Amino acid sequence: MAINGPEAVVVEVKTTLRSEHVTRFLDKLRRFLEFCPEYQKHSVYGAVAYLKSDSTVGVCAERQGLFVIRATGRERQHRQRHRLRPARLPLKPGS
Repeated sequence: MAINGPEAVVVEVKTTLRSEHVTRFLDKLRRFLEFCPEYQKHSVYGAVAYLKSDSTVGVCAERQGLFVIRATGRERQHRQRHRLRPARLPLKPGS
């Protein structure tokens, strides 16, 4: 988790990112404020970080409103191909 003033980002980190990881993370994210009520006054966003991924899972994560971070050796890429509209908590079921 990263906190910057009134904003916070919850990050799921995987070696290999798969679609089921994104689905489970979104489920966890929907319940985040329930388990961490101290962040209810923050604008909370979600992100996935990974080394490699299954085919288009990064694009799917972006479309779900997640920030996508790919580690590439000593660097990292914040890859947003589309105009991201970050999903802020609380997430609605199915979003």
